[in-house]
Amino acid sequence: MHFRPKAHLFLQGDRADTLFYIQKGRAQLTVVSESGKQATITLLAAGDFVGEESVTAVLSLHLATATAVTACTAIEITRVEMIRMLRAEPSFSLYFLNYVLSRGVRTQADLVDQLFNSTEKRLARILLLMADFGEPGEPQMLIPRISQEALGNIIGATRSKVSFFMNRFRKLGLIEYNGRILVKKSLLHILLHDGLPETNARSPSFEMPDKPTRSTANQRKSERSRA
Repeated sequence: MHFRPKAHLFLQGDRADTLFYIQKGRAQLTVVSESGKQATITLLAAGDFVGEESVTAVLSLHLATATAVTACTAIEITRVEMIRMLRAEPSFSLYFLNYVLSRGVRTQADLVDQLFNSTEKRLARILLLMADFGEPGEPQMLIPRISQEALGNIIGATRSKVSFFMNRFRKLGLIEYNGRILVKKSLLHILLHDGLPETNARSPSFEMPDKPTRSTANQRKSERSRA
């Protein structure tokens, strides 16, 4: 199936009888609270499954909304067919299990990032994830078109904060953007250190020992003679 940007693969509350395997493009999972507040759970890319709750023992509802961020191509798999494949194809079953476990680890990392990291670190991390850093390839990459408001929704920050840190990243040469964002590998500095380079790259201070005075030198000579 082909999805245009902002098209829904499924909606929160829909009957969970179908899941998708993304072949091309980017998507995101979002949830909406009873009060209408929206939050982004995770970003999805090629090679990701979405809607895994469809294969649970009890037929349930989708707990989030899956939306295409860019043009997406995905394979639609019904619950019945997925269960049949898991039982009949051991290699596929192992592949899917590995994916679900890896997804759990990534979700945990997202939660830790949200709870303990600063806004600048959360923004740097999501930009690097969207640029697929950690994978072999070029030291910089264009990420799909995404608004600062959408980035704010993903990291739990206001648009003004996102704009502030994006401008700082650009001034430091960590990113470039003119319509699309070009992420450079040097942005990893934000995650590996406590903050921006301008706050970390301080020259170490070296203190020279005091030059001994004449009286101190005479005292040392007297001590050596007595020894």
